[in-house]
Formats: sequence, structure tokens, C-alpha cells
Amino acid sequence: MKMRKNIHKVGTFVLSLLIMLAVLSPLNLKAADELAFLVDEAGLLSAEEAADIESKLSGLAQKYDMHYVIVTSEDPNISSPMAAADGFFDYNGYGTGEDRSGVLLYINMETRDVWISTRGFGITAFTDAGIDYILDELADGLGSELYYDTFEAYIARCDDFTLQAKNGTPYDVDHMPQEPFPFIGGLIMCMALGAVVALIYILVLRGQLKSVAPNESAIDYMKKGSMHVTNSREFFLYRTVSRTERPKENTSSSGGGGSTTHVSSSGATHGGGGRKF
Repeated sequence: MKMRKNIHKVGTFVLSLLIMLAVLSPLNLKAADELAFLVDEAGLLSAEEAADIESKLSGLAQKYDMHYVIVTSEDPNISSPMAAADGFFDYNGYGTGEDRSGVLLYINMETRDVWISTRGFGITAFTDAGIDYILDELADGLGSELYYDTFEAYIARCDDFTLQAKNGTPYDVDHMPQEPFPFIGGLIMCMALGAVVALIYILVLRGQLKSVAPNESAIDYMKKGSMHVTNSREFFLYRTVSRTERPKENTSSSGGGGSTTHVSSSGATHGGGGRKF
């Protein structure tokens, strides 16, 4: 009887200890099937669009054993988009493996900030230059409010960048995808071809004007002695102003290759970068 009581006490102690460790351990992360890879707090997508993006992010996570997260917000009181993105990733249990590998796209519609936070293998796959490249691609879609198309493009780039890094050659300053959008090259070619055709047509028409010659003065069109100038003055009509585009606000690139890192409030090492949109 005494032995049974001792066994019961030991069992109760062990069970209590396991529960305490589970609650207090920093490694107590949510199971993968409990995580939402799309958290659309700003309501940018319809229900159907959100379900499709969630499915694609989940599929990407299974493909590469790494978490890909998109978070939208309307919080006007964030201290910084970097802190918000890092904190959301760390404190909600995202990341796979011991190094918590993953990448999170954070968009704040209130402050107009976009930030990409990386951790673990995500820091390797998404270099500073690579993040700049992706943000350049997303800029037009975010500015035009084409959120579903923007998220699809982002997921495609995540797939491309992760595969490239898994193969041992991450995209970086001296090694980037050739064209952000394949149709741009074709559009430029069509415009150039149209300009050439128009120029040829104009030259042909010009060649047919044999009897016309340029005249630098209007004096030949005036009847001699028909006009007398009694008063003349000069008027300022217009001026030409040249403007240079201001460089984009960008805090992600250090100017060299690889990824710069920082330590988040949870003590984890993150890479990342962002800008206004």
C-alpha cells in the first residue's frame, strides 16, 4: 500500500514537472497545423482569395520545410515595422527546425510600411539585395491596391529564392533573376519597333516634299513697307525645369553582398529590410 502511494506521488510529481516545462519553455511552439500563414487583419483579400493564398503558403512550407507568412495590419501605433514583423514571427511560434527558419512579409496599411523579416535559413535565402529586389517588384501592386496579385507574385519569388539558396547559390548583388516581369522586355521591344516604323514613315513623307524648304525668317512672307514697328518689348514666356527623382527610402541594404542581421526583442537573430509604399 505504501509502495503504491509512493508510485502515485512520483507519477504526480513527474506529470506536474512536465506540464511546468511545457508551459515555461521558450521552445513551446504551436503545431504546424495550428498556424495561419496568412493573417489578413487589414482585410485586403476576399474569403476566396485568402483561402487560396493560405493554401499556397502552406504548400510552400511543406515543399521546403520552412515557414512563409504574410501579415497585414492597420495598427497606427507600431514602434517600427521591423519590430512588429520580428515580434509577430517570434511570439506566434513560426519557424521550422532549431533555427526557426522562415520569412514573414509584414504590411501596415495605416503607416504604409512594408517589411520582410527573415530567420534561420531565411536569412541565407533572402539577402539584403534579394529583399530589395522583391520589394521593387511588390511596389507597383501595393500602390495600385492589387493585393491578391501582389501576394501571388511574392509567393512565386519566395519559391524561386528558396530553391536558388537550396541549390547553393542564393540570389545576391552579383547574381539576380534576369527579369522581374517577363512581359516588360516584350513591351519595350514592341514600343521600339513601333518607333522605328513611325520614323521611317516620317522620313518617307519628308522626302516627298521636294518643293518645300525651311525658312528661318518670316521676312519673306511680309509685303515690303506694309508694317512699321512703333513699340517693342520682350516678354518672358516659359522656363525649363529639370528634376531628379529622390532615391527610395530603404533600410535593408548595406551596400555589399549577403544579409545584415539584428537581434529582436525575443533575443533571436533576424535579417530583413523594408520601406514605405
